Amino acid sequence: MKVFVCATCSADGAFVEVLREALPERQVAPIDCMSGCARAQCVAFRAPGKVAYLFGEITARDLPELRTFAALYEASADGTFADARVLGGLRHKALARIPG
Repeated sequence: MKVFVCATCSADGAFVEVLREALPERQVAPIDCMSGCARAQCVAFRAPGKVAYLFGEITARDLPELRTFAALYEASADGTFADARVLGGLRHKALARIPG
């Protein structure tokens, strides 16, 4: 699984380091604009054979839910969830769910 952080949303790249510290067992990489500018700070999760998720308006307060999401996403066979409530508040910050 890879976690992408929009480097354009955080011009100084600081949020990339915040996520690297929060998700040390995950590969976190900066990426140029993900076109979620209206709801910046954008973070995406992608894994081979799974749907990808793009979240916006992510802050440090979302770090516990991002850790939970990462574990659930990794455990899911295809990246989908029968009930979005397991995503907590992230379900309201989802910008896209992209087929794998």
